[in-house]
Amino acid sequence: MIIVTTEHIPGYRVTNVLGSTFGVVVRARGIGGDIMASFKGLVGGEVKQYTQMIEDGRRQALDRMVESAHTMGGNAVVMMRFDSGDIGNSMSEIVAYGTVVTIEPIA
Repeated sequence: MIIVTTEHIPGYRVTNVLGSTFGVVVRARGIGGDIMASFKGLVGGEVKQYTQMIEDGRRQALDRMVESAHTMGGNAVVMMRFDSGDIGNSMSEIVAYGTVVTIEPIA
């Protein structure tokens, strides 16, 4: 499946717009990660535990979005975006969303 952040895909034309799709993941931060983040906050630097958590969450949200797009009968997602936010003090929400389309190569 082709996934782009643009409206158009070079070399293809959209034959059908099937609607919006999304994949959502909510991740909880563990107490160990919070303790390590507190230490990093004192000295500065990347909090690798959180970076890995966000990367994994984005990957999982993207996979869920693609699964939804397949279910809708699409073969591409255009205008794909990520969004994220906090839920309470210890959870993060990550959403991948876009518009499901069917495309075909331009002859």
